[in-house]
Amino acid sequence: MSSLGRRAWCVPLVAAVLLGSAACTSDGGDGLPHSWRELRSWRYQDWDRWASRHGFDNPVVQNFWNADRLDEAQPREPAPPAPETASAPPSVPASASATPGPAPEPAPVVQAVAVPRPYTGYPASGKVFMTAPKGGTGQCSATVVADPQHPGRSDLVWTAAHCVHEGKGGDWYKNLIFVPAYNSSGAASGHRKASLAEVAPLGQWWADKVITSPLWTTEGTRAGDAANQYDFAIIRVHNPQGGPSLEETVGTAVPVWFDAPREQLSVSAWGYPSVAPFDGQELERCDSGRPGSRSFDPERPAMLTIGCTMTAGASGGGWFATMPDGRQALVSNTSIGTAAHTTLNGPYLESVARQALDYIAKQPPTGPPSSAPSPSTRPETAQPSSPTD
Repeated sequence: MSSLGRRAWCVPLVAAVLLGSAACTSDGGDGLPHSWRELRSWRYQDWDRWASRHGFDNPVVQNFWNADRLDEAQPREPAPPAPETASAPPSVPASASATPGPAPEPAPVVQAVAVPRPYTGYPASGKVFMTAPKGGTGQCSATVVADPQHPGRSDLVWTAAHCVHEGKGGDWYKNLIFVPAYNSSGAASGHRKASLAEVAPLGQWWADKVITSPLWTTEGTRAGDAANQYDFAIIRVHNPQGGPSLEETVGTAVPVWFDAPREQLSVSAWGYPSVAPFDGQELERCDSGRPGSRSFDPERPAMLTIGCTMTAGASGGGWFATMPDGRQALVSNTSIGTAAHTTLNGPYLESVARQALDYIAKQPPTGPPSSAPSPSTRPETAQPSSPTD
């Protein structure tokens, strides 16, 4: 299908995200904020008002996703960012927004390297799959993140906004699932025939709730612009068969580090790139070091930017850094890249992202109730492990 089909990879790494400042106006009745500053001050009631008017419906369709359909899903691809003259120097402090100016020194090109198998040793990383409202299948990368309301029992998955919603004039994607540790054993590598159990060793987790920035649904485009400065989404999932939570099943969930000090970060980006020279069957990583900054709108937090050769399909994949307490945490996700496949950009996660996580964490589950884990239901290979170990 055209909206999820394969194109020359010169579009944000799986579609753009949120708000354009000039168009930040309420359409009267949809619960939208009038400005970016107003969005930053939203409370739970404001998020709930907006979410209740923009419902996400994702009923479980038994046997919809088989191994072949997962293999055939095309990567979501966004538009290329603006020319490098829209970038800001990497010295922008964490609390400041970047201002367009002279191009910074290009980030050193970091070659993506394959993560050692089995991927069940790094089960926080996986893939999301979806169908578009008008047909066609797509795929992105994603990460299991910690739930502040349910420690040790998270059912939350972090990805990019363009992996869950079409953006301006569009709708939510359907048949949205998360597959942790996709193709862990390598059985489907090279697009070989494999069983569903081999490509989804920790199961298929269906989305029942999704939250992103409210204005992505009205402002998001494929332009590679200011909207991408908020290209993130959080999915709540469940196992249709019931049983333990996602975190209990896979054995780990990554904390999210909001307002992380840019100048102290050393970033490692993970994902499943799908455009040549990659094929979407291998989990890759770029240990890119200190990120630079890139801004399209100086009023919004500048994006993080790193050198990395991953291509489309890596969209939504987690960016990880070490917190002061030594734990690995998610600090961003892949949003847009360059046509030359040398640079990735991801949103800087601050108060709006924190509000979104807090909101969805407080929502009651709608899937089958979770039960306490037992030795028979917890995979022995899915031991707690940070994504970047």
